[in-house]
Amino acid sequence: MRYLKWLEYDVKVFNVGQLRRSRARQRAQQSGKREDHTASYFSHDNVEATKLRDQLANDSLEMLIQWLREGGNVGIHDATNSTRARRKKIVERVSKEKGMSVIFLESVCDDPAILAANIALKVSSGDPDYKDMSREEAKADFERRIREYEAVYETITEPHLSYLRIKNVGSQVTLCHIHGYLQSRIAFYLMNLHLKPRSIFFSRHGESQYNVEGRIGGDSPLSERGMRYARALPALITDNIGDAPLTVWTSTLQRTIQTAQYLPYPKLTWKSLDELDAGVCDGMTYEEIEQAYPEDFANRDEDKFNYRYRGGESYRDVVVRLEPVIMELERQENILIIGHQAILRCLYAYFHDLPQADLPYIKIPLHTVIKLTPKAYGCDEERYTLPIGAVDTHRPKPKAPPPPIPPSKTGREYYAKDA
Repeated sequence: MRYLKWLEYDVKVFNVGQLRRSRARQRAQQSGKREDHTASYFSHDNVEATKLRDQLANDSLEMLIQWLREGGNVGIHDATNSTRARRKKIVERVSKEKGMSVIFLESVCDDPAILAANIALKVSSGDPDYKDMSREEAKADFERRIREYEAVYETITEPHLSYLRIKNVGSQVTLCHIHGYLQSRIAFYLMNLHLKPRSIFFSRHGESQYNVEGRIGGDSPLSERGMRYARALPALITDNIGDAPLTVWTSTLQRTIQTAQYLPYPKLTWKSLDELDAGVCDGMTYEEIEQAYPEDFANRDEDKFNYRYRGGESYRDVVVRLEPVIMELERQENILIIGHQAILRCLYAYFHDLPQADLPYIKIPLHTVIKLTPKAYGCDEERYTLPIGAVDTHRPKPKAPPPPIPPSKTGREYYAKDA
């Protein structure tokens, strides 16, 4: 979902489990009785519960279709569509809608370590289904639920369906009838995901001579304080990463390469990580830009995400060119990116799923390391600022408070907003 939003598709998840919990909570508020949604509820032998679950799946699908009719691009039907009969019903229903197509995504896992980790996450993350159970009781019940699913599970083999099957988080991938740009991007993205624990570090280059002079762009060297930051950076990174492997990515501009020079890790230079191209304004101060191009200066303040410098780039252009970097980041383990303000804003917004309007105003200070730790349902964040002075290059949004740094959000949502 995050990746598709990055590609500027309107995406929404329709989760049957959330719908089930929301409606059960509504009924409990009316009747005063809490429903039993333990493993027996998910048994195919429980005829009444099976009918209820089928109805929930149908309702969720209808909500998704209505949302697509109203202009949405990609709807994700997050449900246990694990029988041929259920998949047949979905295909038949969607085929009645003009311009809609279906891709099934199947994740198969028989790796004991991955299964154990997923079960532990399920029972320890605050799931309301296990609200009044001990962790041991919750684990036992969820394992029983899995066995109920397995009793009727039918893997996708229907030759006429479009589908992607992933085994053990990417160790084996099967594609069938994947066509067109969007389907191909979804498939390629899912093929590159992994669940290994990792951290992604962001740091701007050390303070540069142009930073001191208030100039944008260019390829200036580091200032004296910027060089001090470069020398201090290895100790901070090593303290955080320990003996774990790490790769450092920089742009092709000398201020990032100079900042990375003392780091004892493999380094990779990316042209895609170069700073936003300021075109004819490259090397100018904001005061000089306002005098030379007053209309452009005002237009940029009006819509900073879409404004393109004369002969240069917009933030939207940068988002497009960073797509290969995003794809590679999803494949890698521990990475330190030493980059530029606009570039790191875009990458930060991707991992925190922030709106485009706020992206150009995210505060990414000099001489600060941002550590992101991707989790199942979000991203944890830590910031480390070294006690080395630097100029403040942040320009706040005109007539508006700056967007706040988002709190760490790694918990799953358990209730549907539209039940």
